[in-house]
Amino acid sequence: MIRADPDGRINIENTPLLISEYDRNAVVEAARIKSEVGGKIYVYTLLTWGPTKKKKKELENVVREALALGGDEAYAVVDDRVIPCDVTSTAYILSNLIKKFGNPELILAGEASMDMLSSQMPIRLARHLGYNVVTFARKIELSDNKIRVTRDLEDKLEVVETSLPAVISVTGEINRPKLPTLLQIRKAFAKPFKVVGLDELELEDTGKKISYSDLRLITITRKNVIIEADKLEDIADILIDKLIEEGVVRV
Repeated sequence: MIRADPDGRINIENTPLLISEYDRNAVVEAARIKSEVGGKIYVYTLLTWGPTKKKKKELENVVREALALGGDEAYAVVDDRVIPCDVTSTAYILSNLIKKFGNPELILAGEASMDMLSSQMPIRLARHLGYNVVTFARKIELSDNKIRVTRDLEDKLEVVETSLPAVISVTGEINRPKLPTLLQIRKAFAKPFKVVGLDELELEDTGKKISYSDLRLITITRKNVIIEADKLEDIADILIDKLIEEGVVRV
C-alpha cells in the first residue's frame, strides 16, 4: 500500500515493500513447470528503493515469500550506489546477477512491476542475456527444447513458439496463486538466500544514475452530479446534454 503525506507526496520510506501480484504468478508458474520437467527455481531481485537499512529487512520478507511459493534459492542485490534505480539499470544488474548465480535457461518474470508498470524489464533483461523473449503470457507449454506460449493481447490471443534460452513475462491470468501455508513459510527460512553488492558482481558502473525530484499522488476531484427526472428517457437526454457540454461526446 502506497503511503502519502498530506501534500500528496509519496512517502517512500514508510511505503512497505511487497511482492507484486505478477511476480507471485511467475513463481507459481515456475513451480508448476518444475513439477512437470524438474529443475531448480532461482529467485532474483534488486533493491531499488531506500533507505537501505530499513528496506533490506522488508526485501528479505518479500524474498522469503517467493521461496515459500516454490523458489529453491534466492539472490538479491543490495547496494546504496544503485538506489534509486530505474528499469534500465535494474535489467543490467539483474542480468549480471543471473549470469553469476544459477544462469537458468528459462526466466519467468511478472508482466510489470507494481510501482512503475513499464513492462520493460523482461525485454531489457533478455537483451542483456542474449535470450529470446515472449511477453504477456497467459499459458506456457514446454515440449523438448520448444516453448509454446499463448499471449494475451487484450483484444485477442496470440500463440507463438520459441526456444530456450528465453525470458517470458506472465500476466495475472496464467494462474491464481494461493497464500503459502505455515509449513511452506517455515521451510522458506531454511532455503539459501544470498545478498550481494556491486563489487561481488564486479560492476563499477551501472549506467545512468537517476534521481526523483518529486513523486506524488494525483488528486482527482469528481463533479458528483446527480440527475433526477421522472422518466428514464428524460434522464438519458439530460445525461447526453451534460456529456456534450463537457466535451466527452461530440455531435
